[in-house]
Amino acid sequence: MRRSLAEALGVEVSLLQSGMGGVAGTELACAVSDAGAAGCAGGYKLVGDALSAMLARLTEGTGRPVGVNLIPEVVGPRELDRQVAQVLDETPERVHLSFFGLPEDAVFERAAAAGRPVVVQVGTVVDGVCAAEQGAVVVAQGVEAGGHLLGTARRDELVGALRARMPDACLVASGGIGSPEEAGRAVAAGADGVLLGTAFVVATESRAHPYFKGAVTAAKGSDTVVTDVYEIGWPGRRHRVLATSATADPGQAKKFIGRTVVEGKPYLVPRFSSAVPTEATTGRIDEMAMYCGLSCGAVSYEVPAAAVVAEFARVLPGAEARNQTRVESNASR
Repeated sequence: MRRSLAEALGVEVSLLQSGMGGVAGTELACAVSDAGAAGCAGGYKLVGDALSAMLARLTEGTGRPVGVNLIPEVVGPRELDRQVAQVLDETPERVHLSFFGLPEDAVFERAAAAGRPVVVQVGTVVDGVCAAEQGAVVVAQGVEAGGHLLGTARRDELVGALRARMPDACLVASGGIGSPEEAGRAVAAGADGVLLGTAFVVATESRAHPYFKGAVTAAKGSDTVVTDVYEIGWPGRRHRVLATSATADPGQAKKFIGRTVVEGKPYLVPRFSSAVPTEATTGRIDEMAMYCGLSCGAVSYEVPAAAVVAEFARVLPGAEARNQTRVESNASR
């Protein structure tokens, strides 16, 4: 039986926040979840004590359903197994697992045995069908999206193809969604909810560097490019970013251009690193990877995450139930 995203994850609004590494810290994820949508913290390469520290902040920061995003192709099967084990062992059942790209079947089996919902972002029909057959919420990423691209199809084209193959699957549209009107079009095309990334890059609780936030709010879609130059740390995957001097001249030396801190550990940032500039980053921010989707033209201001959720709630499945709950809650006071 087909369910909305809100029903699948136990939230009030059928909206997913992208678990963007570096940008989507626990502050952003918790704020989105507290607002009634599905927040998601970026796990990226965190493991061991660093991942434990993040998970502790996440579960202490909200009592609502929330997720942790992991990237199978970046860490590999063995490290992913460690990450999944930590999430399952160290968090309550309300924390779902989110994967950027299709993980191995054993991962789905472990999550199902632990009673955890699974979200998988895909860029092809084949991967989407595989994820849906495993019972996952499927995020159909179109090439309009910012960040690393998993396929070559446009958003609504991919949603439509997946809906035709999997009529009962829970499908979420991703890519180029910067306004409620665009979210409404995605739902009309067959989606059961939407995922937002760029809109949350500029949220108050985002860890994106102020220069990064300002560049996104000032940009329009034509200021983005699809390239493969930011490949240090994540090779072999095209990505949509704001155009920079690095994208204009990929022949430059891969020398260090900045410094950053991740979970208390300092790191040097080389030119062409896949790492985003965060509030903990210093150096040549304007040369770094600023992932940004075609939706940036509709994203003009830095606002709290709750304001983003409220803006989209009126057009997404689950919004009616959310409003009714608030009415009943107010009436009981």
